[in-house]
Amino acid sequence: EMPASMPEADGRHRASAAFSLSFLSLVFSITAFSSSYWCEGTRKVAKPFCKGDGRGDLCIRFNSPDGNGSQAVQYIWETGDDKFVEKKFHAGIWYSCEEMINEEGEKCRSFISLTPASDRGVLWLSIVAELLYVVLLLTGNILMSVEICYYSSVIDGLKINAFSAVVTVLAGLLGMVAHMMYTTVFQMTVNLGPEDWRPHTWDYGWSYGLAWTSFACCMAAAVTTINKYTKTILEFKHKRKKLERSFRIQYKFPEH
Repeated sequence: EMPASMPEADGRHRASAAFSLSFLSLVFSITAFSSSYWCEGTRKVAKPFCKGDGRGDLCIRFNSPDGNGSQAVQYIWETGDDKFVEKKFHAGIWYSCEEMINEEGEKCRSFISLTPASDRGVLWLSIVAELLYVVLLLTGNILMSVEICYYSSVIDGLKINAFSAVVTVLAGLLGMVAHMMYTTVFQMTVNLGPEDWRPHTWDYGWSYGLAWTSFACCMAAAVTTINKYTKTILEFKHKRKKLERSFRIQYKFPEH
């Protein structure tokens, strides 16, 4: 009895592992898709003039009463970098936000409106692909959970297993294409986007890493599911051969 139950237990473990990986992938993809930290960096902007008694390094003291106005202006022009301040910004698929100078909070605007008109179509394709990626991952999760909870027929289980494998592989391919399209659009926006947005320095943020981690989990789930399907098929073939062999032996040497 022990050898017969071992493959079934192994199959359950594989199904649970595939479901866990697929569920992780779904959570990561939704988190990344809804956040605005795909890319982070700084923008170099001119300091505003201080209002009223404003003092500090984030604004220009213009015509200050404690010094000669012309010297103040001369000082500003001679050391050009003192005219600028670096503002942190972060951008995602939906919107881009940057910190305010001398004020609390952030100013956000739609990333789609910042994208060059020639690349807007690619961005929309990326958004549609990301949405389909999430939908297919959700479908794969539902199928895997049905497979784990549904034990009435091994053949039905195999059919669900095959379908969930196909759905998960498709999801992974769509996710990869979506992430790559967004990367291309962002780089084009950095080069050709509006002057009042272009970053001075930038790098990929935690959401971007999370999106690719989601893709890696998705492909790992697909491989585990395909592996389980293949192993079950091979076990069926092995059992059938054993059965055929035993029938042949019985046919050649019938019991009296």
